[in-house]
Amino acid sequence: AGALTPSGLGVSCLVPLMEKGFMDWIVATGANLYHDIHFALGLQLRQGSPFCDDTVLRRERVVRIYDILFDYQVLLKTDAFLKKVFSNKEFQKEMGTAELHYMLGKYLNQEEEGRGTKGSSILAAAYRLAIPVYTPSPGDSSIGMNVAALSLIGNKLKIDVNLDVNETAAIVYGAKHVGGKSGLIIMGGGSPKNFLLQTEPQIQEVLGLSEVGHDYFIQITDARPDTGGLSGATPSEAISWGKVNPEGLPDTVVAYLDSTIALPIITAYVLNKSTTREQKTLYEKRVQLHEALKRDYLKKRD
Repeated sequence: AGALTPSGLGVSCLVPLMEKGFMDWIVATGANLYHDIHFALGLQLRQGSPFCDDTVLRRERVVRIYDILFDYQVLLKTDAFLKKVFSNKEFQKEMGTAELHYMLGKYLNQEEEGRGTKGSSILAAAYRLAIPVYTPSPGDSSIGMNVAALSLIGNKLKIDVNLDVNETAAIVYGAKHVGGKSGLIIMGGGSPKNFLLQTEPQIQEVLGLSEVGHDYFIQITDARPDTGGLSGATPSEAISWGKVNPEGLPDTVVAYLDSTIALPIITAYVLNKSTTREQKTLYEKRVQLHEALKRDYLKKRD
């Protein structure tokens, strides 16, 4: 859930995993997706030091994300790109974040094609592969901030968070009700972790439909469980909520380490040891899945 993309883990790890079929749908912070855009636009981020004098950096208009440094113009150019794209006619409506990111990915894919940098952006890859990408808190990022700014001048773009909650639940429900299974890989924690896991309580507790929890659970985190926060909550605790299938508990994995170290190792292993999986293209099926969930819920209410 941390901002993995500024460190280059989008282009080096996530995009290759997506292209090989190992990611069917994604939940990410808005920060991860905002910083992903820099790469598609050819904007430069550099490794520096976490011990810089931040007052000097501010004076020199340099922004720091721990040991990653970039010019303030990177933000301004990315914001200008977003404002231009979001002003187009097809964005003048209410939509979920999957549709927003898919449409944005189309423009980022064009940027990659024009610059010869295909494979640099998660959102561009998600567009090409029809992988839905969700953000649980769309207002909590520079993407959402630009949407908010445009609303001040009459732009009609709005984010439907209810649709996101139901679409993600529908993806899980649809997979499980055709004999499939649901597996989660969580890098970090925070809001994206809960948004992934809450799909099961949405199905079982809120909608009252039959389900037993996610079947596979792998988390890389540096958060401790004893503080009581969601980021450090164990898969065993998640069972009490119906989020994880009790039968899968022995095979759940929690590794306490830096996800920026773990992800490249996992990626190298998977790409070396596994064959390519067929793409699920869930973005193209999300409306159908949503309608199936709605139909069963209405039937249950009757």
